Amino acid sequence: MCRWLAYSGTPVLLDTILYKPAHSLIDQSLHSRLGVETTNGDGFGVGWYAPDIDTPAIVRDTTPAWNNRNLRELADHISSPLFFAHIRASTGTAVQQTNCHPFRHDRWMWMHNGAITDFHQVRRDLALAIDPGLFSDIEGSTDSEMMFFLALTFGLEHDPPGAVARMVGLVEETGRRRGVEYPIQMTVAVTDGRRLWAFRYSSQGSSRSLYYSTQVETLRALHPDVAFLRHISDETRLVVSEPPGDLPGAWNQVPESSYGVVYQGADELHVFTPAAG
Repeated sequence: MCRWLAYSGTPVLLDTILYKPAHSLIDQSLHSRLGVETTNGDGFGVGWYAPDIDTPAIVRDTTPAWNNRNLRELADHISSPLFFAHIRASTGTAVQQTNCHPFRHDRWMWMHNGAITDFHQVRRDLALAIDPGLFSDIEGSTDSEMMFFLALTFGLEHDPPGAVARMVGLVEETGRRRGVEYPIQMTVAVTDGRRLWAFRYSSQGSSRSLYYSTQVETLRALHPDVAFLRHISDETRLVVSEPPGDLPGAWNQVPESSYGVVYQGADELHVFTPAAG
């Protein structure tokens, strides 16, 4: 399927997270250890926030991340306190730029690993549930973007956990009405540039991998020799499809059927339950 990472904290060059770790997202594009596919070469995308600008910048391409010179150039020169990065392995929709993650609407960004099962059977029903005022903003043909616009329809801007719960509830209800036993598989990251939400859920109760980083102050105590940890704030966090390295004590699995919130102050972890759409 796909691999992704979300970073929030001290502004860093994208290169610091995208390329430098031993098992970076770029390495995972060729050698994923925990994904369904080893290779994720059906395109990539990065999105980031710049100071005093509410809407994120997004760069997406259909070429593999491991040999894209433009991505390498951007990563060496762009610094941000919050960015998304995604490498794609298509689950059946076209390999085209508008199908690459992350997706954007106003100040919001969204990216996804997983699939809506038998999407071709439920696509029309789901599309009809999207707010007509939002529908014309859909650019691609993926289930991931459909999920995003359903969440926007259900109030993502005001209540992200509630909107995602209603989106999942609708997908499951629609899929089961069409005879699909396990309608959805997802790890999702969504942000408004200030807070970051990450969700792990599947209808089967066996979701794709998702990890979050241990608190920085704890990691500094465990690894006082790691220079990177001395230069980032206590608020810095990473959420990843699979760990970019093997630093002992650095990574914690997001529990099944749960979601977390990363923001200034204490982070949160909650149970995730679909709601009636």
